[in-house]
Amino acid sequence: MPARNSPLDSPADPPSLRPTRAQQAWGLVTPCLGVSLGGSHTQDQVERHRRWVLLAEAEGLHSVWLPEMHFTTGACAAPLIELAGYAASTRTLRFGTTSLLLPLHPPDPLAAEIAALDRLSRGRLLVGLGRGFNKRMLEAFDVPPAEKRDRFDAALDRILALWAEGNEKNTAFATFQKPHPPLAVAAFGPKGLSQAARRGLPYLASPVETLDQIADNQARHRAELPDPSQPSLSLVMRTVFVSDDANELAAARQSLAQEMSGRRAGMPRAIQKALDSPLNERAVIGTTREVTDRLIADQARLGIDLLIVRPQFAKMDPASLERSLIRLAQEIWPAVTASAASALSEPKLSPPLRA
Repeated sequence: MPARNSPLDSPADPPSLRPTRAQQAWGLVTPCLGVSLGGSHTQDQVERHRRWVLLAEAEGLHSVWLPEMHFTTGACAAPLIELAGYAASTRTLRFGTTSLLLPLHPPDPLAAEIAALDRLSRGRLLVGLGRGFNKRMLEAFDVPPAEKRDRFDAALDRILALWAEGNEKNTAFATFQKPHPPLAVAAFGPKGLSQAARRGLPYLASPVETLDQIADNQARHRAELPDPSQPSLSLVMRTVFVSDDANELAAARQSLAQEMSGRRAGMPRAIQKALDSPLNERAVIGTTREVTDRLIADQARLGIDLLIVRPQFAKMDPASLERSLIRLAQEIWPAVTASAASALSEPKLSPPLRA
């Protein structure tokens, strides 16, 4: 939601300015900025991603995120291992998985690995969970697609039980954060949203969803929460590129338009629908002024707590991509958070009395 004060603010502050328990657990006292990367397969990619991580730390970003995916270009097959390497070289950044695919893994070793990384990073781990949507990938892991949601629930129940027991008995399943690292669920359609809401977990929006889809999904998720009156975190992933050079902007649009061509097979209907929409409905590409205005409007509409930016574009100059993230962190996001804080602190005017 819009900007809040720190957890140490006076109890006299208006309730709307105080961070919720979930916001404090996630380190989202004010709206924050994160960055999402892909998998690292070559040594050049490893070094490139390490550079992104160090840049994110230097710019004071909230977190770096990796997805889990298999058998496709740019996939990250072992996000926890990659994140462990990043955690060792940083001090303040948090680290998250945008979609750790529970149905693919035996829950016991996965619970132990997550707990170990949470301890090694001293509580800087965030865990986004998913089910997987690619039928060929699920079948390669001997997971019947029709069973993926049931397996997700069974695995999560087991993992939560192991963490609870580990924290009580100080075993290998003990986590640094109590009762466990913050959790969210990546979801595209109604069934995934319901699964997240049923457990009271935040919904993590995909970077290819349109703004309208995200707003609709947030409303659906909120309506199905155990207590719909309680606020839920707004976690949004978007592809963002900012430049005041017209040639760079054209190259970014062309790169993004070509990126998904020929890669739609097996994707959920909601994602297919998003990819058929105009590019500007699922990505934010423009000048400093344009991106600032767009993100201020998006934050006001969605109440964004955490914007996870996907900053990489194929075949573009790495220096221009780094400049984009730096400008976003130093110039644009402070304007977004200032606007959110101003909107939240404005007094609500009472309607005029009628004669």
